[in-house]
Amino acid sequence: MNALNALFDQPRFGVLLLRWTLAILMLFHGWAKITNGVGGIVGMVSAHGLPGFLGYAVYLGEVVAPLMLLVGFWVVPAALVIFLNMVVALVLAHSGHFLDVTNSGGWRLELQAFFLISALVVAFTHRLGPQR
Repeated sequence: MNALNALFDQPRFGVLLLRWTLAILMLFHGWAKITNGVGGIVGMVSAHGLPGFLGYAVYLGEVVAPLMLLVGFWVVPAALVIFLNMVVALVLAHSGHFLDVTNSGGWRLELQAFFLISALVVAFTHRLGPQR
């Protein structure tokens, strides 16, 4: 058992793996915005009384910040942009789903929670990332 524990005692690799996972999964959402546009988000932002152009900030949280995480550039600000992006998504698109459970018994907001918490973990553990 000690050999197995020693093999998996790789906190730097663990943090890097989480950072890359967050970035790649978020990029899929960003790619959807690139290919399909952000009209729906602009509409949600406007419906909440905010200027519609703020909807375009989703590109920062779902394209620019994940790319920054992938290359290790300004990791903490990039992770915090993703965190903020998820807070806004929860407020605008998912505020009525906090107590919802899916047919399979899971929480409806599992993916959003993963993105939100993972972004905070990446920000808090950035110093454990790969050495430069």
